[in-house]
Amino acid sequence: MAKIAENPLVLVDGSSYLYRAYHVFQNSGRPLTNSLGEPTGAMYGVLNMLKSLIAQVQPSHIAVVFDAKGKTFRDEMYEQYKSHRPPMPDDLRQQILPLHNIIKALGIPLLCIEGVEADDVIGTLAKQAAEQGKKVLISTGDKDMAQLVNENIMLINTMNNTLLDSEGVIEKYGIPPVLIIDYLALMGDASDNIPGVPGVGEKTALGLLQGIGSMSDIYANLDKVATLPIRGAKSLADKLNAAKKEADLSYALATIKTDVELAITTEQLTLGQANKDELIEYFGRYEFKKWLNEVIEGESSVTNGTSQATKINYSQSTFSKTESAVQISVDRDKYECILTQIQLDTWCEKLSDAKLIALDTETDSLDYMSAKLVGISFALENGEAAYLPLGHDYIDVEKQLDFSTALTQLKPILENPNIQKVGQNFKYDLTIFARYDINVQGVTQDTMLQSYVLDSTGRHNMDDLAKRYLDHDTITFEEIAGKGKGQLTFNQIPLEQASRYAAEDADVTMKLHQVLWEKLQQEPKLIKLFQTIELPLLSVLSRIERNGVLIDTEALFLQSNEFATRLSQIEQQAYELAGETFNLSSPKQLQEILFNKLGLPVIKKTPKGAPSTNEEVLEELAYEHELPKLLVEHRGLSKLKSTYTDKLPQMVNKETGRVHTSYHQAITSTGRLSSSDPNLQNIPIRNDAGRRIRQAFIAREGFSILAADYSQIELRIMAHLSKDEGLINAFKEGKDIHRSTAAEIFGLPLEEVTSEQRRSAKAINFGLIYGMSAFGLSRQLGIPRNDAQKYMDLYFQRYPKVQHFMLNIRETAKTQGYVETLFGRRLYLPDINSSNAMRRKGAERLAINAPMQGSAADIIKRAMIAIDKEIRNNDDILMIMQVHDELVFEVRSEKIAEFSKLIKNLMEKASELVVPLIVDVGIGENWDQAH
Repeated sequence: MAKIAENPLVLVDGSSYLYRAYHVFQNSGRPLTNSLGEPTGAMYGVLNMLKSLIAQVQPSHIAVVFDAKGKTFRDEMYEQYKSHRPPMPDDLRQQILPLHNIIKALGIPLLCIEGVEADDVIGTLAKQAAEQGKKVLISTGDKDMAQLVNENIMLINTMNNTLLDSEGVIEKYGIPPVLIIDYLALMGDASDNIPGVPGVGEKTALGLLQGIGSMSDIYANLDKVATLPIRGAKSLADKLNAAKKEADLSYALATIKTDVELAITTEQLTLGQANKDELIEYFGRYEFKKWLNEVIEGESSVTNGTSQATKINYSQSTFSKTESAVQISVDRDKYECILTQIQLDTWCEKLSDAKLIALDTETDSLDYMSAKLVGISFALENGEAAYLPLGHDYIDVEKQLDFSTALTQLKPILENPNIQKVGQNFKYDLTIFARYDINVQGVTQDTMLQSYVLDSTGRHNMDDLAKRYLDHDTITFEEIAGKGKGQLTFNQIPLEQASRYAAEDADVTMKLHQVLWEKLQQEPKLIKLFQTIELPLLSVLSRIERNGVLIDTEALFLQSNEFATRLSQIEQQAYELAGETFNLSSPKQLQEILFNKLGLPVIKKTPKGAPSTNEEVLEELAYEHELPKLLVEHRGLSKLKSTYTDKLPQMVNKETGRVHTSYHQAITSTGRLSSSDPNLQNIPIRNDAGRRIRQAFIAREGFSILAADYSQIELRIMAHLSKDEGLINAFKEGKDIHRSTAAEIFGLPLEEVTSEQRRSAKAINFGLIYGMSAFGLSRQLGIPRNDAQKYMDLYFQRYPKVQHFMLNIRETAKTQGYVETLFGRRLYLPDINSSNAMRRKGAERLAINAPMQGSAADIIKRAMIAIDKEIRNNDDILMIMQVHDELVFEVRSEKIAEFSKLIKNLMEKASELVVPLIVDVGIGENWDQAH
């Protein structure tokens, strides 16, 4: 059993600490800030981890090492190194300098060396100390550091308090520390973008290293590779040989440098005296009250070593109970691959006896309408998991169980509503099973939706959720399938790798449910939102997607040709206005023409300082010159042509003859649905080109298109939330709300309101629910700012409770960090107290709009669930689209009156507000006519 040596040199991977601390608070949904709105979570987390570590180890020599700004020698070796990583978030960047200053004020040596990474500095110091016979303890969560472990160097992971010596590395990774670099080089590292050898994953890399030795030994003995007990061993030597260059590069990238030139020795890394005055200043400013009091009372706080040390966990597989995110471990040794009838019988018995099972499908495509089932994975609550291969393309693997026989045996289990099921993005799996005539029942949980309900602003894919809540790195698809054009489909992946990957998906899903459900249990409103809206909607969306929509491809083809003609005309007109030919899609050439040649004013600049030519800028410049106006039209038509008139005919499914979009429940922060392939939300309705595209969405013979749209739903929700009598009465009396508002603002009878005044009132009505300022209103209406401010002042005089609501909701957001919809959906606003005025104002606008937009989203979801319940399995009607506040149906023509009444009634009853919900129903041969 590994034990920490007495008084080792402690080297802390500060960059690892920093990101882990930041994401803990970001993922909690309540990022820490002080009263000035300055972010403090990463600082607090790093300091807290340092405090715990120092209390445990009580070292005399220590250093915290951070990555320096700028590129390192690895970026010069490989341009794509870490290139896929997003830029550092602004709220994390703000915390780095004060954190460095606090660490120094605590008397802890801090190192930041340009041109290398923190790992290299730590490696160099660790090697120096170890060569002098000193014991070293490296505190990190980075697996790369395992290559440094030897008799004098040990790792400690502060997130789960596990120790790793040489034997521990062998136990955890299956190889000694000296082969860790080889291991990383062969399998690659997705987190650092290290390529590795295509097709070589964790198991294969281990098999090679355990069977032959180091990477150099492997390449010297490629003839022995085929004899190893590894799946696909016969073709592996060729893969290795073809990727020798990538393997060598990966080896160099994965090797921690241990000869960095440093101006300090390990003897100089002493834990010094804290600077009390500086700590009081920093702890006071960032409101670390407990530590501030300790310093004032004469303690050195974080480094005093007097606090209760956290007990170190010497077991590799048990997590610390201090963080709920790491209480459940993933044990891949419990996974099984079902290849015999006896195994399948055994698992069917287990599944039949279980109260809850996790399910996941593996297919050969992400297109739910064409994907073929390759296999199914299951997991139980006790950690057992299995993969049932059904459609793999193997020659050298035992024969798979008969596809149809296995599905027939599983069907009663999958369709049993008393056996509860949990999945991750289970809508996809529902659709796949439905295509094989299996109507899965008992779906009571979905981990993606659980996460989304807890915090809609986070990321909800399995890999991120596993890292966030289980501190577990899942096997990624790229690890087993490769990347780019050569990426394998799941049916081509070696069975051993496929089995572990698939079984892990089901296992992790079950474990995520256990963590997420515990969190939801503490939030009754969120549980209700999950159980009554998000979960029931899952199957509704699956049916809508499968229904699809009929497209008039010939009409789109003609429209594409017309767009092409008009685009050509625009280009010729643009050349004439510019006096030369140029690329209308090139920002650089546009900058030259618009700002240098024509001398138009620079309204906005790009982050790199160049004059912006985005659409907003062009629209403003269009008031001064004809060329920007043409450019706006060109961009709009080009987008419609490439996205819709050209692409939609290519998206028609060969089997159904229809286009099938994908709806996404867990993307937008407000709860609205989004769609892709195609994106139905972005087809314009206010211009001729967009309306003509909608004309191509048609009904089959004997049917009509029925479109039902909520009328001014967000304004009605504003009336409900604000309780303003003026707004409420206008809606109750069925008045034209914009005309009524204009009459109130301008002090006129309704019949005397001009169309221009109504337009101004409409801009105010809709502008306010998006938090528009007087400046924004003045730009929209093209009037002086003073006049716009006067209009807004008059509006608030007539509707005082609207202003009161807006002020209150901002204060509520600042106090609790989030706002809620009518149904309890939360939108967290981390920037609501930001010291950055632009970010704070943006959060304030969102605080005003989110309750209305989110409530509208919840209402139409409730309507969809209610309507689906009534029309499901009815051959006379299909729900085929949801777009913003509108539902679209394909209805048998002679049943139009019956279903119009039903749909209008159910949509208007989806929620009870203090004002009536009104739904406008339209009928037509196509979507444009019906809207």
